[in-house]
Amino acid sequence: MWQDVLPNAWESILSRIRSFQYSQKNAVLVPVAAVGVGGMLACWLMSRRKIKSIEMGDGWWGSGEKPPKGKEDESIRPFKIETSDEEIEDLHRRLDQARYTPPLEGAAFNYGFNSDYLQKVVAYWRNKFDWRKQVEILNKYPHFHTTIEGIDIHFIHVKPSYVPHGKAVQPLLMVHGWPGSFYEFYKIIPLLTDPVKYGLDSGDVVFEVICPSIPGYGFSEAPHQQGFDTVATARIFHKLMKRLGFKEYYVQGGDWGSRVTTNMSQMLPQSVKGLHLNLVFISVRGLKKVIQAMLGAYVPWLVGFTGEDVRRMYPFMQKNVFDILRESGYLHIQATKPDTA
Repeated sequence: MWQDVLPNAWESILSRIRSFQYSQKNAVLVPVAAVGVGGMLACWLMSRRKIKSIEMGDGWWGSGEKPPKGKEDESIRPFKIETSDEEIEDLHRRLDQARYTPPLEGAAFNYGFNSDYLQKVVAYWRNKFDWRKQVEILNKYPHFHTTIEGIDIHFIHVKPSYVPHGKAVQPLLMVHGWPGSFYEFYKIIPLLTDPVKYGLDSGDVVFEVICPSIPGYGFSEAPHQQGFDTVATARIFHKLMKRLGFKEYYVQGGDWGSRVTTNMSQMLPQSVKGLHLNLVFISVRGLKKVIQAMLGAYVPWLVGFTGEDVRRMYPFMQKNVFDILRESGYLHIQATKPDTA
C-alpha cells in the first residue's frame, strides 16, 4: 500500500515547494524539511529489516588437531574447588614482595588504579581475607566439568529441593560477564530454586539453575585457538544444555553474558523459551544513525529523541567520542592485545 501512497505524498510536497515564495528563511527550512522527511523514510525502511538468525556451525578450541567425530569425551564429571597451605603461603609471599610506584600527586584514579589504595587492598588480601572460608562458600553448590569443542567447561547445576504440586521445573541458564564469574548468582539461586522457603508465592515458577563459566573465566579452560567469540560461546552453551538433557530452556545474561545469551536466542530460537538481559548491546549502523546524530540536537522530535536523550548525547563529540576514548583503554587492550599481562 505504501508504494501507492509515497509517490502521491512526494508529488504533493514537490508541488508545494514549486509554488512557495522563497525567502532567505524558506531557503533554509525547505532543505531541512526534505532531509527530515527523507530521514524518516530511511529510518522506516531500515526498521523493516528482519533480524537474521545465526548459524549453529561447529568449532574446535582445544590443543592440536580435532579428534575424529565421536571420540571426544562427553562425560559430565563432578568437580570440587580446592586449595592447599602451599598455595596460600605462596600467595602470601607474592603479596609481601609486591613493589609499588608512588601515584601522581592529586591524580586519584584518573590515571589508573591508585597505588596508595592498592596497598590497602593487598593488606586486606594478605591479613584479613579468609581464603579457606571462601573455598567452602564456593563449594556450596554442585560443580561439574564437561569437555565441549576441545576445552573443559565448568558449571554449577542447582536443582530445587522442593517442587509444589502440579508445578513444572523450568531450566534456566545464567551467564556472567567481565570481570565476573558464576559466583555472581549465588544469592539469587535459592530464590529461583526454592521460592516457597523464602516467602515467595508458592505459585511462582520453580527453576533449576545452570551457571557456566565462560571459557577462560573461573574454572573453564581457555581456548587454545584464535578467533573465539560470543557466538562460539553461545554454541558451546547450547551444546552444554543439550548434554544435560534440555531441549527448551530460559536464558539470562549480564555484561558479556547478555551478548552470549542474545546470540543463543538468535542461534536456536526454537530452544530458547525466554531471554532476560540486564545489559543491552545496541548497534545501529548506517544512514539512520548519521541522521539521528545530525538532527537530534536541533529537531529531536523528528528523529525520535526525547529531551533527556538530547541532554545525555550533546555536545556529541564530548559525550560520545572523547569520554569513550578516555575511559576505554582497557577495552582497546583486551580487543587488540588480549595476551598483555
